[in-house]
Amino acid sequence: MKGGGICWVVAGAALPDERLGTTVRAMLSFLGPIPAQLFVSFVVVATVLNVMLITTAYLIYLERKISAYIQDRIGPNRVGFDFGLPMLSFLKGKLGLGQPLADGLKFLLKEDYRPPAADRWLFTLAPIVSIVPAMIGAAIIPWAGQYNLPDLTIPILGLEIVGGPVQVMGAHVGVGIVYLLAVASLGVYGVTLGGWASNNKYSMLGGLRASAQMISYEIPLGLSLIAALLLMGTLMPDEIVRYQLEHGWMIFAQPIAAVLFFIAILAEANRAPFDNAEAEQELVGGYHTEYSAMRFALFFLAEYNHMITSCAFFTLMFLGGWDPVPFLHLLGDGGIETGLVLVLIKFGVYFGKVVTLVCFMMVIRWTLPRLRYDQVMTMGWQAMIPLSLIVVVMTATMVYFDLRSLVPMLIANVALGGVVLMVQPMLPKPYTNRRVPMYGSRFCPMPGETVSHAPSHPMALQDDPLETAEPVSAS
Repeated sequence: MKGGGICWVVAGAALPDERLGTTVRAMLSFLGPIPAQLFVSFVVVATVLNVMLITTAYLIYLERKISAYIQDRIGPNRVGFDFGLPMLSFLKGKLGLGQPLADGLKFLLKEDYRPPAADRWLFTLAPIVSIVPAMIGAAIIPWAGQYNLPDLTIPILGLEIVGGPVQVMGAHVGVGIVYLLAVASLGVYGVTLGGWASNNKYSMLGGLRASAQMISYEIPLGLSLIAALLLMGTLMPDEIVRYQLEHGWMIFAQPIAAVLFFIAILAEANRAPFDNAEAEQELVGGYHTEYSAMRFALFFLAEYNHMITSCAFFTLMFLGGWDPVPFLHLLGDGGIETGLVLVLIKFGVYFGKVVTLVCFMMVIRWTLPRLRYDQVMTMGWQAMIPLSLIVVVMTATMVYFDLRSLVPMLIANVALGGVVLMVQPMLPKPYTNRRVPMYGSRFCPMPGETVSHAPSHPMALQDDPLETAEPVSAS
């Protein structure tokens, strides 16, 4: 302490707080004028990371609410933001909006247990390896098109920013799509390391399942992506959005590729009906069986961040990015005349599409049953990969004959869908788990016997939860 001021340590030397600002400004001024794109990229990355983390917390809450609605329950409805204090009683509500905060505190305060036989370093590294690719993948997403940033000066930090046209995204690189694919493929290492380092046979099986599943479904994901890129002719994310502004959303020109891509990102994110790596009925909890506290929370956050990044990728490729309605150009054509308010509106539209797709993933989870592991692999190798290859060949043929506009491509996709529906019944049927007829069973009754599975008790024929209700007659 010196004169009541707090001392800070900068580069090994103690500096009083009145000199800290001068030192920081001197360090920043050494950088010279900062380009507009670098400044905007830094702001976008910092904003998007925080928005993703907060959204992830409330997506977990939203999934609990959606599952409760589908199952005719109430879901979280108790925890508010009053913290039990009478002075904050007005923040206590029945919506349970404080539940994510309570869950976060629970993860922070729980015992961080590690099995004695687990690999110490890899056991800790696995959750980090899982969540980092999910978060850095969003860096190439063009959230709001172009913006003409004016010259700025920040006196407090001594920063001088040279204005100019910028892309509202974290990293404006020429191989943005390749970068996103490369980063997304790293997520499997976290799951595999977590399963192996736990020294648990169920965790190991879950990690192996996740590895095989992700490797298998990356093939149709890449092929369906190639089918879309063949039409657009660019790997630049902002150019992909601009193409869809001019020619319509890619989901209309490539509906089959869009469906294959969406199924593949479900499998890549280990979401139902492809959550065989967790499969509680078979593997206890899968690759994260031995995890608790914040290590488990990181796996949890990684899954939802993968969902956000995957849905942002799908929105970029097939839903026109920040374009709210196809063909109408309600928010302009993406030129640099965009104002700051319009930038925020575009970001809201883009993120709204992402959240809508995530909610659709949640509905799928609580609607469809989990596929068996052999069914998952069979679907990938015998259905999705051949179909995605056919889509790529069809798209390449259409591009060669210069029929890449929306109407010819839509007609070609409808024709291909019709051919697939006609050929599918002719394909060989799998012989696994075929029902064996047992004489006298419910599926193979004896001659002259009528088997009825409908309920017959009067109480089972009424839809009334009150026991005092009058039973309905069985007739």
